[in-house]
Order: sequence, then structure tokens, then C-alpha cells
Amino acid sequence: NKKIGFEIGTVIGIDARPEKYVQVIEKLRLSKQVMKLCSSSGDHMLMIECWFEDSGSLAKFVTFLGKMDGVTKVCPAIINQNLKC
Repeated sequence: NKKIGFEIGTVIGIDARPEKYVQVIEKLRLSKQVMKLCSSSGDHMLMIECWFEDSGSLAKFVTFLGKMDGVTKVCPAIINQNLKC
């Protein structure tokens, strides 16, 4: 995605209140920043993959997620290097 101007790849873990889980999924599906959306077990209920032009865009999106109704936890991880594709 660096070829099209996106420099920062992230995987973001998200937790949501059970009664808001479906609503959170629907909001994430509509978000243009979300490239991949997965339900998961383990540390987080949902995992999303996103790409951003810069760290400011990432920070704004993380803040947006944290304010989303039903979201209880947002844990971003920046992808430094793909070791196997």
C-alpha cells in the first residue's frame, strides 16, 4: 500500500460490549479506513487492518474508534515490516 501513498499499516484489536457488538461491526464495515475486518478469539473480539498516510491520521482514527458507542478497548499495533506475505 506504500505504492498508493499509504505509509503506516496497522492491525487494531477492538473489544465491544456484547449488546453493541453487531452495531460496532456494522460501523466498522462502513468505514473507508478499514481494509480487513475479522472476528477473533483471544485478546480481542475484533481485529481490523488499516493503512494511513501518516501518524496523525492513525491517531485521529484511533480516537474515533475509542469514542464509538459500545467500544470498550482499542489496541493499535503498527506493522514495521512484512516478514512473509
